Amino acid sequence: MVAMEKKKKLVEEEGCYYYDYGSGVVDEEGRATALRPMALSRPHTQAFHLAWMSLFACFFAAFAAPPILPAMRPALVLAPSDSSAAAVGSLSATLVGRLSMGPACDLLGPRRASGVASLVCALALALAAVFASSPAGFVALRFVAGLSLANFVANQHWMSRIFAPSAVGLANAVAAGWANVGSAAAQVVMPVAYDAVVLRLGVPVTVAWRVTYLLPCAMLVTTGLAVLAFPYDLPGGRCPGAGGGGKRKSFWAVVRGGVGDYRAWLLGLTYGYCYGVELIMENVAADFFRKRFRLPMEAAGAAAACFGAMNAVARPAGGVASDEVAKRFGMRGRLWALWAVQSAGAVLCVLVGRMGAEEAPSLAATVAVMVACAAFVQAASGLTFGIVPFVSKRSLGVVSGMTASGGAVGAIVTNRLFFSGSRYTVEEAISCTGLISLLCTLPVALIHFRRQGGMFCGPSATTGEEDDGGDGDGDGDDDYMLLK
Repeated sequence: MVAMEKKKKLVEEEGCYYYDYGSGVVDEEGRATALRPMALSRPHTQAFHLAWMSLFACFFAAFAAPPILPAMRPALVLAPSDSSAAAVGSLSATLVGRLSMGPACDLLGPRRASGVASLVCALALALAAVFASSPAGFVALRFVAGLSLANFVANQHWMSRIFAPSAVGLANAVAAGWANVGSAAAQVVMPVAYDAVVLRLGVPVTVAWRVTYLLPCAMLVTTGLAVLAFPYDLPGGRCPGAGGGGKRKSFWAVVRGGVGDYRAWLLGLTYGYCYGVELIMENVAADFFRKRFRLPMEAAGAAAACFGAMNAVARPAGGVASDEVAKRFGMRGRLWALWAVQSAGAVLCVLVGRMGAEEAPSLAATVAVMVACAAFVQAASGLTFGIVPFVSKRSLGVVSGMTASGGAVGAIVTNRLFFSGSRYTVEEAISCTGLISLLCTLPVALIHFRRQGGMFCGPSATTGEEDDGGDGDGDGDDDYMLLK
């Protein structure tokens, strides 16, 4: 221990302080100071890849139904309104699951919580696919699939614990961005898998969709077992309930630390209209292209997949932007970047709806604007979770869960307001979604950190005072402090 202390030195990386033990790879808490996806021998990298692949399977499962909806309709006798009800059911499950996953991660550790959730959802999804025979069964199928997206909270919690402040924005964004591509993969792969089951295996069409659902179930089981087989939640083998300070945390203290912080609520609101917009588009895009442009199931799925596929680069770009502006402008830069990028995505969302409402809309132009909208909306999601780890270290899981749940809440509210019933066309509903997103991005200006400031105000505390996220027990966020 003495030898280690001698090697320890305080390093400033353009405004972000962390400890270097000589190798430059980890800080004093064993967290990686940079994201190195190809360094496969390092536990941080192994955990990173397990986290995003596990969440990839969850996104695939959650969005497996929309691309094969034309095949499921006759088998389950679905009316047009049943699709909207099922989407609300899926989003409601996501909300419940994410709110529950936050405290679970803080108390049990993100690895165990994630692995168990994947296995439970796989079993429930398989049972729902086997026994569904009516619209109610379809809603139940989408509900249990939506529960799997609770793993997003575990994903972001895990990354926030194993990566230092110099890399946390990028790590969170890349892990979530690559995982979100699972929704795009489902749009492309599920119709192809369904056709293979019908044409090559000769399975009747009324049963084929059930067989096709073996694919997302197998993915959930495989990744869930892999995550549980990983030896520890945090580098260095610390027990999952110890967090960063080695002290046990009571359930209610953890919950109070997150629920009592207004910044968690505001981040949940703004996230509801960046990631919430993404959820809406991924639920309606395939049907939008099928009906508006009369595309077949495979082509409509491919066009809709363009939105989700942008996650591979857009969300990580948001994380990179968050870390880079923080090096120059601190937390103020992170907040301004979030507001600007999310506002641009909202304007493009309005434009997508306007273009689709034209008498003779151009497919190529509509897809191009939709891809641009996806890029900004998803980058805003990455920027959001570049801020989340700085709110409260002790209640990081709760804050992550509240923010992530905001995405589901935003999507549910938007779905009920604009996409349910016949008051609005799909094109009008998409434009209204963009307008609401533009308004709900404004509260970012109210977020303030005592030692880091906000968009318009500077810091209100000195370095000797308790930091943001400190909960009165010495568990402050000194290691997450950006000094500029």
